[in-house]
Amino acid sequence: MSRSPLKWAGIAIAAAAVLFSVVLASRFGSDPGLVDSPLIGQDAPSLELPTLDGSGSVSTEDWEGSVVVVNFFASWCVECRKEHADLVATADAFADRGVQFVQIGYQEDSDDTLGWLADAGTSETTLYLSDPGSRAAIAYGVFGIPETFFIDADGVVVGKIIGESDALILGATLDSILAGETPGQQVTGDTRQAPDG
Repeated sequence: MSRSPLKWAGIAIAAAAVLFSVVLASRFGSDPGLVDSPLIGQDAPSLELPTLDGSGSVSTEDWEGSVVVVNFFASWCVECRKEHADLVATADAFADRGVQFVQIGYQEDSDDTLGWLADAGTSETTLYLSDPGSRAAIAYGVFGIPETFFIDADGVVVGKIIGESDALILGATLDSILAGETPGQQVTGDTRQAPDG
């Protein structure tokens, strides 16, 4: 009889350990803000991507010497819709300061993305690209959208925003980069992995 309480105690400890492991593993698997992006401090991925309208393609080499803001978005992403006007305004405000904005459609048919952009509005200075096979998203390690990456004039990834951005955050981040600083990563809110996410 004296072994029965020990047996139950052992089972309880084992169950608690399994539960803790599951919770910990699921937490790390769903929150990209827990770990800084390994891209920060590294050269930006070298890619060539087609424009959303299919009129040509753009190489990342074309951005050399510019500070670049790369934003992954989709029309089905609520947070992307909320931040869009601020991205457009900030792109226009920083265009004459050597900053290039690039928005890359994420896991969505280009026609759907273009249809939404026609209603939402675009910046004449922003490049709108598609991502066949999610090559760019994989290269950047995108976990969910919106995610926004900042590349300095030397082609090094120096910052990242996870979640919805706004003009204040975008402007402050760009000012720090233009001043030679490395803003690093910040989490501003939730991201979505799929339309029903």
